[in-house]
Amino acid sequence: MIETKAENVGTAIRIGEVAPDAATLKAWYGTMHMGRVLDDKAPNYLKQALGWSYHAPCAGHDGIQLALGLTFRAGQDYLFPYYRDLLTCLTAGLTPTEIILNGISKATDPASGGRHMSNHFAKPEIHIQNVSSCTGNHTQHAVGLARAVKTYGKDAVVFSSQGESSVSEGYVYEAINGASLEKLPVVFVFQDNGYGISVPKSDQTANEHVCDNFRGFPNLLILKCDGKDPIDSKRALDEAVAYARSGAGAAIIQADCVRIGSHSNSDKHELYRSPEELALAKSQDPLPRFRRFCLEHGVSEAELQALEAANLETYNAASDAAMMAPNPDPASIYDHLVPAPWVSPVFPLGLHDEDGPQETMLHAINQTLKEEFRANPDTFIWGQDVANKEKGGIFNITKGMQQEFGRSRVFNGPIAEDFITGTANGFSRLDDKIRVVVEGAEFADYFWPATEQLIELSHESWRSCGKQVPNITIRLASGGYIGGGLYHSQNIEGFLTTIPGIRVVVPAFADDAAGLLRTCIRSRGVSLFLEPKFLYNAAQAKSHIPEDFAVPFGKARVRRKGSDLTVLAYGTPVHFALEAAHKLEAEGVSIEVIDLRSLNPLDTETIFESVRRTHRALVVHEDKVFGGFGGEVAAQISDACFSWLDAPVGRVGSTFTPVGFNRILERAILPNTEKVLEGLRKVLAY
Repeated sequence: MIETKAENVGTAIRIGEVAPDAATLKAWYGTMHMGRVLDDKAPNYLKQALGWSYHAPCAGHDGIQLALGLTFRAGQDYLFPYYRDLLTCLTAGLTPTEIILNGISKATDPASGGRHMSNHFAKPEIHIQNVSSCTGNHTQHAVGLARAVKTYGKDAVVFSSQGESSVSEGYVYEAINGASLEKLPVVFVFQDNGYGISVPKSDQTANEHVCDNFRGFPNLLILKCDGKDPIDSKRALDEAVAYARSGAGAAIIQADCVRIGSHSNSDKHELYRSPEELALAKSQDPLPRFRRFCLEHGVSEAELQALEAANLETYNAASDAAMMAPNPDPASIYDHLVPAPWVSPVFPLGLHDEDGPQETMLHAINQTLKEEFRANPDTFIWGQDVANKEKGGIFNITKGMQQEFGRSRVFNGPIAEDFITGTANGFSRLDDKIRVVVEGAEFADYFWPATEQLIELSHESWRSCGKQVPNITIRLASGGYIGGGLYHSQNIEGFLTTIPGIRVVVPAFADDAAGLLRTCIRSRGVSLFLEPKFLYNAAQAKSHIPEDFAVPFGKARVRRKGSDLTVLAYGTPVHFALEAAHKLEAEGVSIEVIDLRSLNPLDTETIFESVRRTHRALVVHEDKVFGGFGGEVAAQISDACFSWLDAPVGRVGSTFTPVGFNRILERAILPNTEKVLEGLRKVLAY
């Protein structure tokens, strides 16, 4: 770690430094003043019920925000701003009109078209990234994007800006650890105003400066500056950028700011700040201080007044234009939710009748990954324990991949599920041709730390009106029957399928595993590929896999035709259903078995056609019956097929308990063929 510290207070020039010329100072002041005009006018829109219902003022952060916007090279570098970065984004390339369009949530807002919260400024066209309200988690995306910049040898620096309180989040530490480890060209800017809403910094960390929490990290330059002073802030940013571009590593800038107003328009800082403190904060206002500095260094009063008058005219024109802009169309709410998937021209329905050598599901996944990596050199995979010499993870799914494709495309990540998934989000932003596969966790049960990043991924496309589409496949080894117990045997699709904006698929046979994985990787957007680990080497899951076989999303597969009852299953229970159907055949009962394969989107057309013909339905899955995905399937059947049903829709799954480690407990908890038979007889007897 290398550290330097600014000694100046306010807008002052240290010995040996030269102030910018008058023309530069004048331009800087004009931008700073324009930012303050917008900042001061923002609350008026809420008072008039016109919008901007969330506004976090940037007054007091003017120095660092002006400097950050000036340092950012639009269309070349990448900027992840946070909700207080109004002046940063204005300086970086947003127009006053675009700032107001975001504030009042108009359809032409370049950030989100009114879909995202006000004060979340973005313009992906010039690389100002769309960032969510989950404070600080964009540090993970910044690191992932910086990894892509380094991998592809781009001349770019990634800037990640945030308040000091969000640095307390664990994912920030994961991000900075990763940036340090990989020597990535990312600059983290901490805008420290001493408060996280009403929580003082002393309740956040023992250090006076949060940057000092990262002492000891190698390959990390730590700089401190006066965030109220644009000249000192620009000095720090220039030094940080030079360090990052050199390849030496990442940088942190600690910018000491002051919060002049409340945290936001929903906060009343008079409830926790004394009149004396508020007066002191106001006395440190960077705008009048910088104005005086300009007058002392060659800019005339007349020039400043002319700038100020022009800015007011610009604001009035921008506000009028924004007010005339269209509002979002209610009919557009489904637009950009999930990008259109890739569909195979050879296997549009995901069906085949070829015979040939039988492959295991494990082999199918391994070979499909390799085939897709050969087909697209812009495909990458990382995760925990995916590539270490001859080993390819706990189950050897990725065996041989690093040897063939190299460490830049196949590599291990830290044991940090949040970081693995979050960096995939950022990495994929560099170019739409990139495809990222991550092993989100070695077992699906361990994925929970990454669910925050999954939620982020789920609305990236929707939130940005399709401007940011993460092309990511998340692989998860799911389910039980291996004697794994807690954190090794649970199913999580009941949760995953409640999230709009992602796809969830679960194969039961080797050919579908290959076909679904190929479609996941080739499609734009986010796909969860759940691998029933009990079936990796199971004989009943073996099948022949045609060359380039693909299975589309939302297309179920009828595994067995029948006329008396429809069983709907996915993953391992498909095989229980087939076994149970075979046993009932001897009793003269005809059972139709449908392998759903795709949970989201769900093939309701095939489901409803079958149920309307058989008049009975049983949903079977490995997950818990209570709250499981089967409840959604049953509800849709009841809603669409009620008049055709001769019995209530039945459900079979695991008990409402964790999955126990002892095999006796595991058998009592998880479904099996006998439990499916019992469920079938119950529905048939109704």
